[in-house]
Amino acid sequence: MPLPHSLLALILAALATIGPFSIDTYLPAFHAIADDLGATQVQVQQTLAAYMLPFAFMALWHGALSDALGRRRVLVVAMLLYSVASVTCMLAPSIEWLWIARALQGMTAGAGMVVGRAVIRDLLDGAEAQRLMSQVTMMFALAPAVAPLVGGAILAFGGWRSIFAFLALFGLLLGWVSWKMLPETLPQERRQSLHPVKLGKAYMTVFLRLPFFLLVIAVACNFNGFFIYVLSAPAFLIEHLGRSPQAFGWLFVPGVIGMMAGSMLSGRVAGRWSQPRAIATGFVVMGAAATFNVALNMALPPALPWSVLPIMIYNFGMALAMPSLTILALDLFPARRGLASSCQSFTQMAFNAFTAAITAPLLWASTLGLALGMSAYLLLGFGAFVAWRRTGGVQASGG
Repeated sequence: MPLPHSLLALILAALATIGPFSIDTYLPAFHAIADDLGATQVQVQQTLAAYMLPFAFMALWHGALSDALGRRRVLVVAMLLYSVASVTCMLAPSIEWLWIARALQGMTAGAGMVVGRAVIRDLLDGAEAQRLMSQVTMMFALAPAVAPLVGGAILAFGGWRSIFAFLALFGLLLGWVSWKMLPETLPQERRQSLHPVKLGKAYMTVFLRLPFFLLVIAVACNFNGFFIYVLSAPAFLIEHLGRSPQAFGWLFVPGVIGMMAGSMLSGRVAGRWSQPRAIATGFVVMGAAATFNVALNMALPPALPWSVLPIMIYNFGMALAMPSLTILALDLFPARRGLASSCQSFTQMAFNAFTAAITAPLLWASTLGLALGMSAYLLLGFGAFVAWRRTGGVQASGG
């Protein structure tokens, strides 16, 4: 019996949340980790880059493996290995060991997001796919709000190592759910070869397709306009806004409200608005938010709630545009949706890793710097969208 769409969306969203939970849950513990392991804040910050670079590399393979071996098998194995990596993080005796363990986490955490997108396109087309993608995005949006609150609570009662114990249990639970409840959506006759020559040609075909490349660049840049604040949360909330490690909800709750509202609107307009129209509307909202953010930080000192209001508005526009951008990209390769999803995730995480290693540390010294970073990423994303339209992207994507 097929799963109801609401339950399927819940399972896929939970699998996708492994990524943000692996980042956001331990953000409140940065100072505690530094003190316990005798590390600097910069060294602890680099645990994010250590996680994201392997995440980006393996994102290239999760989808291709699922195209060859089936969706469910890849998800179950990835979640079990993620749990092992989380236990290794929990037991890390030094910052160097934590870097290694975080890299192991990154190698497995991306499977849920990559394979989940392929599952949606295996099952549904058109407006129905956009609605389900929007439902997943809406539920997924809860993770950045819930994760730091959970992490802050665990830190207060059990210390930073308990956070990674929680992540290990979360991975085990998702592995069991994938095994017991998730249907296999890719039949044997539609599976693809893992022959290196054929696979190499497939990757080249995807990455050299200009409309696809422009769409995934737009998704990655739009997200990093918000992600720069996620990575800078300890500095933004504790240093600039004077809040405690348990008060990360001041950033993440408004951000999630914006993402959920945008995702809800995306689902409601599916089938009534064209996908380019939904994307363009999202860019208008993001542009207004980014402009307001820069002006606010030039005119006033950091303060709540005004410092987080533009972030909430920006996320509304981002979530409105993201499902349509993603579907347009995947629809370019109907026989290789898993591999195309991998390529999208690789691009996304490469941008995320760059932001974690370079952009965020350069800009988090001031709230104006962060606002300018948001605007710069948005301009890059908008430029990619405009270039996609000029290449005849609507026709190339079937729109």
